[in-house]
This record gives sequence, structure tokens and C-alpha cells, in this order.
Amino acid sequence: MSGWLKVRSWFTLVSGLVECLGFAGAVFGWASLVFVLKTEGYFSDLCVNATINGTVIEDCREQDEQLSLIFTIASFMNNFLTLPNGFLFDHFGTTAARLLGTSVYTAGMLLIAFSSPGNAILLFPAMTFIAVGGILFLVTNMQVGNLFGKHRSTIITLYNGAFDSSSAVFLIIKLLFEDGVSLRGSFLFLSCCSVFHLFRTFVLLPRTHIPYPLPENYSYGVKCGETQNYAVAKTEENNILTSQTEDKKPFQENSSLCQNTDKIERSFMSCFLSWSFMWHMLWLSVMQLRHYLFIGTLNPMLNHLAGGDPDLVSRYTNAFAFTQLCGILCAPWNGLIMDRHKGKEREPGQSEQESDLKAAILSLSLTALQCVLFSVCAATPILPLQYLTFILQVMNRSFLYGGNAAFISVAFPPVHFGKLFGALMALSAIVSLLQYPCFALIKGPLGGDPLYVNIFLTILSLLAFINPLYVYLHCRRQAAQRANTNSSASS
Repeated sequence: MSGWLKVRSWFTLVSGLVECLGFAGAVFGWASLVFVLKTEGYFSDLCVNATINGTVIEDCREQDEQLSLIFTIASFMNNFLTLPNGFLFDHFGTTAARLLGTSVYTAGMLLIAFSSPGNAILLFPAMTFIAVGGILFLVTNMQVGNLFGKHRSTIITLYNGAFDSSSAVFLIIKLLFEDGVSLRGSFLFLSCCSVFHLFRTFVLLPRTHIPYPLPENYSYGVKCGETQNYAVAKTEENNILTSQTEDKKPFQENSSLCQNTDKIERSFMSCFLSWSFMWHMLWLSVMQLRHYLFIGTLNPMLNHLAGGDPDLVSRYTNAFAFTQLCGILCAPWNGLIMDRHKGKEREPGQSEQESDLKAAILSLSLTALQCVLFSVCAATPILPLQYLTFILQVMNRSFLYGGNAAFISVAFPPVHFGKLFGALMALSAIVSLLQYPCFALIKGPLGGDPLYVNIFLTILSLLAFINPLYVYLHCRRQAAQRANTNSSASS
């Protein structure tokens, strides 16, 4: 890699982190924004007076349900539309995907800026646009990891950590609101930042994709169009030729894992229908459902545990949002776990892909364990314990999304990354829709007490251990096959 490309790569990396940290995952700071929206009176017409034990109180369960529905739809669309967005990215390249992302993200910010309690219905499309635009920023930035070779997984997880930490954007808006800055002013400023996204799109990122592995003399960005397009085309051609002649594949027929084939479309379907993809989807879906329900119901849960004290609710909401900033610090540790074998000598006959999969087992297992611990703490109705819950939640969420993207990048052909990533997020989004009936169950028959739902989700999260177990057994089968091959060859 030339000196100029190194400088450009680092500048692209840092500016991408700023983009993901400052914008991409803002929708997941919903708990902080809900506090502001309630203060402003959004959906307050749904609150009614109720008499309990002779005392008249304001019952705002319908307001909570409406606000929860907004987050449910936004988080669903954030994942489900990743599938068409993945196809868009794979087939039309970085520029087309980012222009779409910038447009919908800016539109979402403007809709909130010009919304009011009288037209609160605008929050539904607004949050969806912000979610979809944010995930496009993340998907188009993760390819930057291809520029850093052996640190590829670390960079991918770093971007996902920045995505998680960007949920603190709504905390900043909440704090500014408490200091007198209007909601409209904050969101108008964020919409004006689209200039930054456009600058990165046309100056710092390639028109198509950053290939992996990088070809010699590779260049990209402004004034490098011909070199960039030629390099990408040659790399994709080499990937197809390699898939035809490769004799060391960690994904063999008996393991039902994905194989590289000479027909890209068929190869995509073999990956999509593989057991590896199915178990990984289960791994992601059960943990994502746990996180989405926690975020979407955090405000009413804190109200329940704090006895309706607004000062306590505000304090714990701020604490939760502040811990989200640590996502960018937690995520790289997962990448380092997955990259720890890079640069070391592999076992005789072991392919690089098999080595990467073996390194991913620890990451997948730790992520599942973190989710169980987080879920146990969240299910315990002790208010001070929620500080620990917040810490475990941000650690687990950073490991979850960073590890998810990194696993797809090492377990499946890179030419299908966008499509497989999108398909995985879309299918897991369908599972995430269960958060709304869970919320309705909590607010209705359970009388606002989430204990039984939390216990059920804790048990459900144990299913996440199936994925690392499957990968472990697959690696053992591959090791046994290598041993048999070596013994046959020596005899």
C-alpha cells in the first residue's frame, strides 16, 4: 500500500467513525428522545384520568404504547430494509447507496424538526427514515476494513461500536432541550450535516466497492476513477476464478455450510440456505429481540421501578444514554478476539477461512453469555441494579452487531456480504416484531410489571449458544478430515 493510500485510508477510517458515531445509530437513543417528546406533549391526548383506591391519577398507558409502536416500526424497518439496501449496495455500489441513505436520513431529521404535538403522527415516518439512512451509513462504511488487511475484523467491529454509541445523540438533544435549546433547532442542525455525508460520498469513498483482498497499486476516491474501477473488476474476476479452483474449503457438503461456486447466484443461495446462516440468524434474532424490547420499554420500566418519580427517571435515562457512549470502546475488543490468530502460523492444511471461523467461536460464545447476564439483571426489579444492566447491555450490543458483521465477512464470500447481511437483518427484523405484543402484554394483563416477560426472554436467549456450538463442531470435523488426509498421504 502506497504512502498516499495509507494517509487516505486513515482519513477515511476516522471520518467514517465520526459519521457512525454522530449519526448512524441515533434511533437507538429512543429512550432519551421519549423523555423530551413526553415533556413536549406528543400523544398527550391519549392520557386519561383514572381512579385507583380513591386517588385520581393520570393514566398514560396508551401514550406509552403509541411511542413504543414508533420504535417497534423504526427498528423493524432498520433491519428489514437492510435486505434491499444490501442488494442496492452490491449491485450499484457505494455512491448510489450513500445518496439514498443521506436523502432519507435528512428527510427524517426535517420531519421531526417540523413536527409538533398536533401532528405527532410525523414521528412514524421520521424515525423510520432515520433508522434506514443510518444503517446505510454503517453498511457502506464497514468496507473500509478491507483497507487494513489483518485488522479487518477489528475495524468492522469498531464501526459497529461507533454505531451503538451514536444512540447518545438523542441524549445530547435531551440535555440541550433541558438547557433551553428547542427540539426544532437541534434537528435542523442535524439535517444540515448532510453536507458532511455528501463530502465523504464523493471525495473519500469509491464509487463502487473497496475489494478484498486489495490488488496491487489499488487506489480509489476522487481523480482515481479509472484505476479504481479496473482494480475492482479484476478483483471480482479473481474471486470467481479462485472459487472455481479452490481445493481447501472449510464449508464442505457434510457441514451444510456455504461453499464458493463458479455461479455467484447459486453460491448466494447455498449460503442463504446453509445451516451456518440459519443458526447465526437464530443467534442474532433472540439477542436482538431482547435488546429492542429493553430499549423500547426502558422509559415505562424506569417509571415502574421509580414509582413515577420524574427526577429519578431522568437520572437513570441519562445514565443509560451515557453508557451507550462506551459502545465504541467495547466493540474493538471483540474484533481483537477474532483477529488474535492473524500473523500466526496456521495448522498444516488449515485454510485461512477455517482459521477465522475457529477464532470466531470465542466471540460468539462470549456474546451469548453477556446477553444472558444482561437479561438476568434486567429481569431483577431492583432500581440501583439497572446501572449494571446498562453496562452489560452496551457491552453485549457492541459485541452482538460487531461480531455479526465480522462473522458474515469471514464465513461467507465477500461478494455476497451486502446481500447476506441484509437478508440476515431482514429475517431478524421479523422476529423483532414480537417486542410490541410483549409490550402490550406488560401494559395490559401484567399491569405494567415486566418480570414474567423478562424471565421468558432470558430463557429464550439461551438458544444463542447453539451457533457457537455448531461452529465448534464444524471446526472439529474439519480438523478430523485434515488428520485423515495427512495420515493417508504419509502412508
